[in-house]
Amino acid sequence: MDVNEHTVYILKCKDKTLYTGYTNDLEHRVAMHEQGKGAKYTRGRGPFQVVFVERFSTKEEALQKEYQVKQLSRKEKFQLIRDKLKEVIQYENTEKL
Repeated sequence: MDVNEHTVYILKCKDKTLYTGYTNDLEHRVAMHEQGKGAKYTRGRGPFQVVFVERFSTKEEALQKEYQVKQLSRKEKFQLIRDKLKEVIQYENTEKL
């Protein structure tokens, strides 16, 4: 694990709700959610799908982004997820050239 990997993530729960969180070890954190040992909100809502990931070099930046995302409406969060997906697709297309 890279100690400089500060990650903001959004999980889509089986009941179609969204959960936003921060971690420095995404794989471990998702496993904790799956075991019911993550956030109280996610208990009993698994399985989960990671639908958004953004990494930062500092914890402060990541926590600021987490706060910003948590202020968004459900509709705005889905738009954020779509925008990130478009960014990934564009990146992959430029890599193939």
